[in-house]
Amino acid sequence: MEQPSLKVKKLRRNVIIPRRATPGSTGYDLFACIDGDEAVKIGPQPKLIGTGIAIEVPAGYDVQIRPRSGLSAMGVGVTFGTVDSDYRGEVMVTMYLLSPDVAFEVRHGDRIAQMVVGRAAELPVVEVEDLSPTERGSGGHGSTGV
Repeated sequence: MEQPSLKVKKLRRNVIIPRRATPGSTGYDLFACIDGDEAVKIGPQPKLIGTGIAIEVPAGYDVQIRPRSGLSAMGVGVTFGTVDSDYRGEVMVTMYLLSPDVAFEVRHGDRIAQMVVGRAAELPVVEVEDLSPTERGSGGHGSTGV
């Protein structure tokens, strides 16, 4: 049986293929693919930034798009996203600013997010009348402390 692999297709020229920054990194860096020398200004309204790649995720897996901690520390947000195994379009990253006081521009080749490959659990959905009790119960956000 062939080992599963993440297949990557370049959609444009000068695309940078995702790669891990270190051998211990679980995320693969995603790079902005922007035509020309123009910079894209990121603001408080979400902006889609292309990566210039499409991927083929093996059945039974998914890819999650996650923020880079370095950008988050600078006040640049990236929304979490999921790339399902049947999606074949361009991988896009939604970026925004966490504060109106921050200025940020994205240029071609900038590391803008990371993607993490995971196994997708296929569980049946079963409707029930009651759920088993726990100590926490229905306590939500902040119910276990800060």
